[in-house]
Amino acid sequence: MDPRANTSSHARASSPSTLPASSIKYHYPYFTPSEVESMSEKQRGKMSIHQEERIRSSAMGFLEVLGSRMGFPRRTIATSQSLYHRFHLFFPRKDFTYTDVCLAALYVSTKMHDTLKKPREILANSYSVRFPELAVKSKNPSGEVDLDSMDPQVVEHDRQRLLAVERLILETICFNFTSHMPFPYVIKMGKALGATKTLTKLAYRLSVDSYRSSLPLSYPPHALALGSLYVAALLLSFEQPEGEEQRRGLSLASQLGQRGAWEDRFRSALEELEAIAHLIVDILIAGTQSPSANTSPSTPQSPSPHPSPRERTLPHNLNNSNGYPPSIPYKPDVLIRLKIAMRESDHEPKVRTSYREISLNGATAGNTGMVSGTAVSFSKEWRQSGAFSNGAEREVEAKVGRNEGTVRFLFEPPGFEAHRD
Repeated sequence: MDPRANTSSHARASSPSTLPASSIKYHYPYFTPSEVESMSEKQRGKMSIHQEERIRSSAMGFLEVLGSRMGFPRRTIATSQSLYHRFHLFFPRKDFTYTDVCLAALYVSTKMHDTLKKPREILANSYSVRFPELAVKSKNPSGEVDLDSMDPQVVEHDRQRLLAVERLILETICFNFTSHMPFPYVIKMGKALGATKTLTKLAYRLSVDSYRSSLPLSYPPHALALGSLYVAALLLSFEQPEGEEQRRGLSLASQLGQRGAWEDRFRSALEELEAIAHLIVDILIAGTQSPSANTSPSTPQSPSPHPSPRERTLPHNLNNSNGYPPSIPYKPDVLIRLKIAMRESDHEPKVRTSYREISLNGATAGNTGMVSGTAVSFSKEWRQSGAFSNGAEREVEAKVGRNEGTVRFLFEPPGFEAHRD
């Protein structure tokens, strides 16, 4: 055999054109609403919108029940819901059961908020929620299923699935464990705006409900908090009997419903506030039409029967016994009339441009400039062969979850610092 054949074969195998591509994926915390819609449609496949909404609603309810059962704080539950939404911007719904994604999302969220639980403990509690007949047979006072009484192969298979989906979720966030919640902003902004306790409590509930949708993927927490306060003010003043609460709600709704100093003070735009408000009202309408959705007016928001002393002062244990007014208009017809009234006073929405759109159109990282709106993820691929031998950068769509070449996950792209000021 000619030894030169092996040498030639080795050279071809080692040539730059055959080496795996090296790429960088940058993390952006937010996507524009149009991107969320287009990416969701792509992952939806042949599934109808109604089917997608039903699965999403089931997933949100499952995370709510499981997180509360395990005593997780609100921030852990909310982040797990946001991770679930983000996951299905990159992966088809038909390829994963919602329970597998929910368990992995909750596990990642516990790491992000230092409320870590072992996968087996999460599985044991999930079995109690998913299979009540097993919880009845449990000798544990809390009803937690004893994993030793189950088929070890089934448990291990579920654990491995959880860990496999966890890896994919970590890739969707580029291993960035930074997470900010709107809940503290609701309290602080409510005080700054002179909101009543009832209005602030309602706004807190609405900010919790916002995580049942993709809102946290498109808007920062301070904008969600302000939008929740705006909707709370509308609910307390729209078609409500006159009184002190109604007058103060109307005053706040009028203030936030038009341009003013609050835009600079809270670093938000009126058009952004209106978009958030419409989506929150949509969540409430869906909740009233589908009682199984369990939006916050009918579910307590304290994740534990024994909240910590630090959390007892926060209004997230919001049962009716704590002062939630039963006259709040959550009937579908009232909410629909409210939405119509909001539409009549809406302003023209601003166009948001994302880094992802710019990158796919051929811009380079060092030449992004100032971009209006909120930026999103994009990736860059360098190839040192053929047309790219000159070191030029090629922008490509990120391939999350694929083991092709070397991928470096960076927390933020070049130029992101400029958008913090």
